[in-house]
Amino acid sequence: MAWTILQPFPYDFDIPDTTTKSILRTDGVRVTLRNILSVVSISTAFTQLNCEGSLLSVTMPHKEAALACSDEVDPIAKYIGAVNTLIKRPSDGKLIGYNTDYTGAISAIETTLQGSSGKVSAGSPLADKVFVVLGAGGAGKALAYGAKEKGARVVIANRTYERAKELANLVGGQAISLADLENFHPEEGMILANTTSIGMHPNIHDTPLSKQALKSYALVFDAIYNPVVTRLLREAEELGVTIVTGMEMFIRQAMGQFELFTGLPAPEKLMRDTLLSVQ
Repeated sequence: MAWTILQPFPYDFDIPDTTTKSILRTDGVRVTLRNILSVVSISTAFTQLNCEGSLLSVTMPHKEAALACSDEVDPIAKYIGAVNTLIKRPSDGKLIGYNTDYTGAISAIETTLQGSSGKVSAGSPLADKVFVVLGAGGAGKALAYGAKEKGARVVIANRTYERAKELANLVGGQAISLADLENFHPEEGMILANTTSIGMHPNIHDTPLSKQALKSYALVFDAIYNPVVTRLLREAEELGVTIVTGMEMFIRQAMGQFELFTGLPAPEKLMRDTLLSVQ
């Protein structure tokens, strides 16, 4: 079986490559890391693989384009409107699209919230929380869907208000512009999830929201994992706000991909240890 990571070019962070090579040594999954320049590269990538069972792991900014390349789409991925996992079905060679981003990110946030509170409740700790999603792209759609499913009150903030409104309508949430988010403080204890590329290497000094604006949040999550601790997360932590890194999301969504691909339980300790060792 082959697990191929498709990512934007240039891309100088090889965590996916490191992770999947470790899996290769223990579970017989052959892995390659491939930079792609265009959407066309996604649709043609499988023709270059000489194997029956294959998986493509698609990173930003290609997740919405990957949906269009799918022959069939899992209902949840279709609803979200973004695909981060493409699996080539051995029986007919068709590409089946899935989304493991929403489960990876939401489970990481829930686990952290439960740990910080010291309470384990029957329901989700996100229930009835104001959950602000920065960005309306593929990852933003996944987080918005996941938060909605957990009973959160979803707010979408985006540079382009029209895109924020479109996603907010999809999940029954509220839309605001990114500029208005600076003064958005309806209550204390909110959740913030950044799904934009603001603060990603090499622009590590950028941040989507001022430090002052973070005071009303109980938890801040950033989908970026290069750097692992972004300026947004660092400033939130300085204020005493609980943080969740994109690395945690990456580990968990990769575990979901592995299980979809192999039908076997993911080697969590191996994947976690390998990723954390290259921080």
